[in-house]
Amino acid sequence: MTATATTSRSVLRQAISGQRRRVTLASVLAAGHQGGEALVPVIIGVVIDQAVDGGSVGTLVFWLAVLGVIFAGLSYSYRFAARAAEGASLRAAHDLRLAISRRVLHPGGGADKGKLAGELVNIGTSDAQRVGVVNAALPFGIAALAGVLVSAIALLRISLPLGLLVLLGTPPLLYLAHLIGKPLERRSEAEQERSAHASGVATDLVSGLRVLKGIGAEPAAVARYRETSQNSLKATLRAARAKAWHDGAVLALTGVFIAIVALVGGHLASSGSISVGDLVAAVGLAQFLLTPFLIFSWVNGELAQGRASAARVADLLTTPVAVEPGDGELPSPATGNVRFTEVTYGALRGVDLDIPAGQLIGVVAADPAAATDLLDCLGRAGDPAEGTVHVDGVDLSTVDPDRVREVVLVAAHDADLFEGTLAENVHADGRSAGEALAASAADEVAAALPDGTATAVTERGRSLSGGQRQRVALARALAADAPVLVVHDPTTAVDTVTEAKIATGLARLRRGRTTILVTTSPALLAAADRVVVLDGGRITGEGGHAELARDRADYRAAVLS
Repeated sequence: MTATATTSRSVLRQAISGQRRRVTLASVLAAGHQGGEALVPVIIGVVIDQAVDGGSVGTLVFWLAVLGVIFAGLSYSYRFAARAAEGASLRAAHDLRLAISRRVLHPGGGADKGKLAGELVNIGTSDAQRVGVVNAALPFGIAALAGVLVSAIALLRISLPLGLLVLLGTPPLLYLAHLIGKPLERRSEAEQERSAHASGVATDLVSGLRVLKGIGAEPAAVARYRETSQNSLKATLRAARAKAWHDGAVLALTGVFIAIVALVGGHLASSGSISVGDLVAAVGLAQFLLTPFLIFSWVNGELAQGRASAARVADLLTTPVAVEPGDGELPSPATGNVRFTEVTYGALRGVDLDIPAGQLIGVVAADPAAATDLLDCLGRAGDPAEGTVHVDGVDLSTVDPDRVREVVLVAAHDADLFEGTLAENVHADGRSAGEALAASAADEVAAALPDGTATAVTERGRSLSGGQRQRVALARALAADAPVLVVHDPTTAVDTVTEAKIATGLARLRRGRTTILVTTSPALLAAADRVVVLDGGRITGEGGHAELARDRADYRAAVLS
């Protein structure tokens, strides 16, 4: 048994056990409904034998009243069974979405490894829903089994051969239906994979639409999505064909089985082994059996798709975290001394760097990958392969990621804004952030908006220009007032005058707090106490901005060109 199979079964078990009460209630009610359905042809047979043949009006009225009671029970039992089953389905999907969200947002990270954002969304919506539907399918599968058992018992009462035919013929029929569902399971998994990938590509393209238009890359983007979408369509069509073949094959098997039951019943009636009423009951039961077998077909298809989606959910939930929690403790309050000792991670090679508490330092990285890896190490998005990163003498790899990020705030270059007001984006708890707005020149953004800081910002800040978004994102980072602030290229979309204002404001506001500026902005670097040059993954020089610009051609090329 493969690990994936084991974990997918575990996901299904958890989805069912989490809604056991509702699933049990739905199963009991649905089983009562199917059992009642099976009794209808039996009672009609009794009416023919006892009331019609006997000519008793009283008996006829009595059995008709019994039928009325049964039909009333059938109506209510089905209604409440469907409600309980649907509730179990929706709640299980909701619980799965919460589990998926917790894993994606886990401070240890790692869930997005090899997955686009749209793929994660697809797993958290479509796959979670398909797994949840198993809770709706199971009660009706149990009910269908109950209907078959009641029919078999009734047929045993009518005729031993008929009852045995149903009892012994049903298990092989169910096993064949299970085998027929295997191709559907495989193709459903492929369909979900392709669909998730197409969603991921679409999300990426929409997020970068402004950039694509700016560089004239729309045709290439359209071609990329067209290919991805066509692959998704092909997988969907293959899954649809598999489902059609599955449903048709199961229906054909069911039809053959029911025809055999009806033929055997007709033969017994013609030979005088059973009465006319028994024949009517047997034929009615044979026709009724079509319903539970159709339910079996539907349940089998839903289980096949649910197993495929459960495997994808399990793969995400069991993805190892990128960084493990630790038992180390950073001092409170932290002073902010940062020390890299022979750090090798990604593009970084043996980096040695000491940043005293309260210093404003600039880092110029020739390789963008090295800049990103530096940020990952500082924010503990990843642990060094070799060497250590210390803050106030404590190895960050031993500290819980949540605690690290309380002390070291990494403001990435592509930080997004959220839907809400500008004030809420800068300070989620609604406190005043006037100094942070002024230092980042975001007060000018607020002044240009119709309602100032109370102006609503659309999702990802698309209602603002690129420069406005950057300033608001920087204000948010400054307002957090972290002991160590790491900022990556915060002014690439603002003009030089505004950039100079931001450099002055940032240096003033962060005085006495450790600040690391990973940037090539001359204005920001000129405000730094010290500048470090990172080239080839190693530190190749350090000093003041003016000194480095005078003495190093490579620095001038990176910063002043």
